[in-house]
Amino acid sequence: MPTRSTVIATFKTHEQAESAVKDLQEAGVDMTCLSIAAKDTHTDEHVVGYYNAGDRMKYWGKLGAFWGGFWGLLFGSAVFMIPGVGPLLVAGPLVGWIVAGLEGAVVVGGVSAAGAGLFSLGIPKDSVIKYDVALKSDEYLLVFYGNHDDAVQVEKLLSTGEHTSLDMHGAVVLAAQA
Repeated sequence: MPTRSTVIATFKTHEQAESAVKDLQEAGVDMTCLSIAAKDTHTDEHVVGYYNAGDRMKYWGKLGAFWGGFWGLLFGSAVFMIPGVGPLLVAGPLVGWIVAGLEGAVVVGGVSAAGAGLFSLGIPKDSVIKYDVALKSDEYLLVFYGNHDDAVQVEKLLSTGEHTSLDMHGAVVLAAQA
């Protein structure tokens, strides 16, 4: 039976996160397995806007080129308004996991919507809280969820770059499809 694992890295700057994604893309990592999330850190002196352009979202603001690139590269995008955090920008399959986590009422005390999405993947609550704190602290969260062997490779690739934290969360065995 196939197994899936999660690799989660946090970054202090958007340049670090962008560099990591480019490294993974150049190494041939499946971009449909990759997500990125961060708080929208705009200030009042920067005009910020979001709009839907066909099948992807557009972003105006200080980090428009950064988010625009990810929303074109990664599958799915969303802006979540999180009480106590503010706008949370998300690109990749984490969007669906957040929605599923919220719909499935898996929100466990003290975790945000992003935490609910991670918790629904089997990430332990103490780690989910760590990632919530990273997001609240304006860090960037990069999530890979896929085949265990690919996850091992992603962890190895990310370990050579600059990051705040890097964790791999256990192999989940998937039931055989009938």
